[in-house]
Amino acid sequence: VQLQASGGGAVQPGGSLRLSCVVSGNILDINIMGWYRQAPGKEREMVADIIHGGITDYADSVKGRFTISRDDARNNTVHLQMNSLKPEDTAVYYCNAGGWYGTRQRRFNEWGPGTQVTVSS
Repeated sequence: VQLQASGGGAVQPGGSLRLSCVVSGNILDINIMGWYRQAPGKEREMVADIIHGGITDYADSVKGRFTISRDDARNNTVHLQMNSLKPEDTAVYYCNAGGWYGTRQRRFNEWGPGTQVTVSS
């Protein structure tokens, strides 16, 4: 199972970015997908996640600005739409997914390699 994220970059305060993450492999089911971030000198924190049924959860710091969604056409893809970005959103963003894979229905919980988001004027 592998995760590949895209969409990071640099933007001015108030701008927007959209992150995407694709999960590949012999996937049977993905029950949770999410985004985490880690700023320099800080611990990794949950930003947003989404489970079956489209139920979402957000960190208080991003509520109303970020939206997580799962691609219905490609069920192994998750997006994070980030609006009204602030300098404190600057961090490396990591995609995470958990579920089952393979003929033996083994559990997985994998991380993507991270993508840099920089918000600065």
